Amino acid sequence: MLLFLSLLFLSFPFPSLSLNQEGLYLERVKLGLSDPTHALSNWNQRDETPCNWSGITCDSVTQRVHSVDLSNSFLSGPFPTFLCRLPSLTFISLNNNSINSSLPVDFDMCQNLESLDLGQNLLVGPIPESLAYLPNLRYLSLAGNNLTGEIPVKFGEFRRLETLLLAGNFLNGTIPSQLGNISTLEFLYIAYNPFTPSPFPIQLANLTNLKELWLSDCKLIGPIPTSLSRLTRLENLDLSQNRLTGPIPSSLAELKNIVQIELFNNSLSGTLPVGFANLTKLRRFDASMNQLTGTIPNELCELELESLNLYENRLEGILPESIAKSPNLYELKLFNNKLNGQLPSELGQKSPLRSLDVSYNGFSGEIPENLCAKGVLEDLILIYNSFSGKIPESLGKCRSLGRARLRNNRLSGTVPEEFWGLPRVYLVELVGNSLSGQVSVRISGAYNLSVLLISDNKFSGHIPMEIGFLGNLIEFSASNNMFAGPIPGSLVNLSVLNRLVLNGNELSGGFPAGIRGWKSLNELNLANNKLSGPIPDEIGNLPVLNYLDLSGNHFSGKIPLELQTLKLNLLNLSNNMLSGELPPLFAKEIYKNSFVGNPGLCGDLEGLCPEMGESKKMSFLWLLRSIFILAGLVFVVGVVWFYFRYRNYKKGKKGITISKWRSFHKLGFSEFEIADSLKEDNVIGSGASGKVYKVVLSNGETVAVKKLSGGSRKEDASANYDKDEFEVEVETLGKIRHKNIVRLWCCCNNGDCKLLVYEYMPNGSLGDLLHSSKGGPLDWPTRYKIALDAAEGLSYLHHDCVPPIVHRDVKSNNILLDGEFGARVADFGVAKVVQGVNKGTESMSVIAGSCGYIAPEYAYTLRVNEKSDIYSFGVVILELVTGRLPIDPEFGEKDLVKWVYSTLDQKGVDQVIDPKLDSSFKDEICRVLDVGLRCTSSLPISRPSMRRVVNMLQEAGVESKLKSSKKDGKLSPYYHEEASDEVQLRIES
Repeated sequence: MLLFLSLLFLSFPFPSLSLNQEGLYLERVKLGLSDPTHALSNWNQRDETPCNWSGITCDSVTQRVHSVDLSNSFLSGPFPTFLCRLPSLTFISLNNNSINSSLPVDFDMCQNLESLDLGQNLLVGPIPESLAYLPNLRYLSLAGNNLTGEIPVKFGEFRRLETLLLAGNFLNGTIPSQLGNISTLEFLYIAYNPFTPSPFPIQLANLTNLKELWLSDCKLIGPIPTSLSRLTRLENLDLSQNRLTGPIPSSLAELKNIVQIELFNNSLSGTLPVGFANLTKLRRFDASMNQLTGTIPNELCELELESLNLYENRLEGILPESIAKSPNLYELKLFNNKLNGQLPSELGQKSPLRSLDVSYNGFSGEIPENLCAKGVLEDLILIYNSFSGKIPESLGKCRSLGRARLRNNRLSGTVPEEFWGLPRVYLVELVGNSLSGQVSVRISGAYNLSVLLISDNKFSGHIPMEIGFLGNLIEFSASNNMFAGPIPGSLVNLSVLNRLVLNGNELSGGFPAGIRGWKSLNELNLANNKLSGPIPDEIGNLPVLNYLDLSGNHFSGKIPLELQTLKLNLLNLSNNMLSGELPPLFAKEIYKNSFVGNPGLCGDLEGLCPEMGESKKMSFLWLLRSIFILAGLVFVVGVVWFYFRYRNYKKGKKGITISKWRSFHKLGFSEFEIADSLKEDNVIGSGASGKVYKVVLSNGETVAVKKLSGGSRKEDASANYDKDEFEVEVETLGKIRHKNIVRLWCCCNNGDCKLLVYEYMPNGSLGDLLHSSKGGPLDWPTRYKIALDAAEGLSYLHHDCVPPIVHRDVKSNNILLDGEFGARVADFGVAKVVQGVNKGTESMSVIAGSCGYIAPEYAYTLRVNEKSDIYSFGVVILELVTGRLPIDPEFGEKDLVKWVYSTLDQKGVDQVIDPKLDSSFKDEICRVLDVGLRCTSSLPISRPSMRRVVNMLQEAGVESKLKSSKKDGKLSPYYHEEASDEVQLRIES
């Protein structure tokens, strides 16, 4: 007996004599969990009961624990089974922690449990069917975990269950029809699971108490059952993002209590059903991204809708006048359809309209006067229609307006004066109309204005100096108008201005003083005006200027030497009155078109100075004579050199001398083993630079040996190595130590033969696995890991090496994979160490890199910096997302980058993502795709640094795939994120 008591005592570390049995059980719970934020720090053994501990609630009479709520406590570890030993426990919540085990098979000890919330954790394994045997369970949430297997059929035996949340796991199989037997069920969330494609389980129509049904992205196929009309208590129905076909059943009109219907992103067809007039509680109806046809029924428009989303369908015809009569309509989105006619004149008059988007249709007529009658209109997006007439005067009084996008219509007349000075507006887009008059000085009141786009109109007069008072202005585009007079001096005060486009006007005078203030200016386009005077030296001090076009003006004087410090994608100074010598950096044939049409401009470029032609002819004759003399000398020297070279070759033919070997790591093998193993049977690859051998050494290690040809290969344009590039590879890799850079063990150079010995990568290159028959399909987690590893390797080169190293040939074939698919960046034969004061840029004599990966500015200017690598890495990301080659005959004249942009614009993201990838990762894939689009921006300044790329990829992986479906920390089955305007603007541009 004493022994038994001793063992019992030892089983509870340091128990207090005063703490009751329930407190001891909870102490065991605490010991089994990791608590980095000390959320359980007041679970103190000195207390008599745990009733005052954090997260613990006791019965006021019996002092027994009946509730444990440890949600949002950053706890990790296995599920604490000791909780089930608390006899009166009815409530457990561990929501939003890192509980990371499988669930216990047996829950028999939790017989009194009424609520179990384990959502938003890291649970794995199958769902135990024993949960169905808890007689009192009313609430069960396992959403947002990593659970696998099928939903237990036994779940159909729940007696009192009211809420079942299983969304956002990795459950497979099909949705069991037995769930239709849970007659008490009110909330059923099963969305975002990779189920086997199957029809909608019609047995769910038996759940007559159901209020919310969330089956988004459940691989449902076939029609929507008409029997859903039996769910008369249903308030929210979400069947979005499935593969449902057929018409929308008119029987849905019998759901008298329905508030929200979400059917977007399916393949539904036919017309919108009639009979919705009786759905008096319906506030949101979204049937976007389907294949619907026909017009919008008047009765749908007469409902008190808060949101009507029908974009990206095939809707045709006119918009019914009755849509304007809905008193609660605050959001109307009908973009990307084939609607025409006029907008109803009463639109906005009876409803608090906040957002109107009817872009990409065929609407005509005038913009309704009453859109902002209730004073709450924030977004007005009417781009790409045929609206005509004036901008309504009432919009000038709409002080709530934040975005006014009226691009590409047929608007005319003057803009209301008050419209220019709206206090909350941050985007004004009037491009591509026939608007006239002047920009009002009242624009100074638009102090939130960030983007002002008024190009391709008939505006005239002076550009008001008040624009220079808009401290938040990022972009000002006013090209192809009739503006005259000088460039306002106040514009130099716009320190965050990124883009200034004023080409195609009648502007005169010179540059305003103080342009050093344009610290953020990326693009400056003043072409085709009447500007004159010198080009100021200060332009060369604008740190991020990338696009400079001053062509078609009357600028005179010399070209400032300071322009050579800029990292330009485009330089155009043609058709001016410039004179003098070209700056040395620009005295190259590739820059010729940048300077033509300047009669006084001289240089060595043919055609710039015709009067120099005769002297060049005489110089050519002297050069030709010198070449003949030099050729004779070279021939004699060559014969002598060949004789001695051949004699040395015969002496050294027997083998590679050990004295030529150079090691960079402690080796466990002999260099002689390498030389003896270079046999044709061991070749695993070959290219223009030589062959690659797989060598298995006597100690069991395996290495890869690249054998390069000696001598200069510069004359061979296809070669990857010139006479210095072996040394570049050696000097670069010899000093690098990073887990994501391939290791160079040793090398040999005896003149005739050059060997590089690397660590062996058993899974070959990423390019082979993605695009050839050598490897099987790569799933998304593996592709994501490869992208992150390679990004970390490049980040090390750019940010942690002193001086930085630019790879210059980043591509999928130069990303090698080890046995665990860890990625290593390889092949540094054309890498460059960026040196000097202007270490961000170095001019190259030839283009290095591979077709489809070369950044646009690199091909044009031959100037290399880290941004070139970032562009190439962005192409690799696009390969991982799309599964496509960077150059493909299917693209026509496009490369992968252009194909992705155009496909996103025309067909949407689903046509870009590799169809072999699991759609359950779509959110994460889209975030990584966005990183790739940022990296492949045509403007180098817009590309993130590699360090930032690593951070963005890490964030894309850490975020749960349910992140876009959360709201205020809770799952919301009625939220879906639409394409941001930033992405839309990027695609349009």
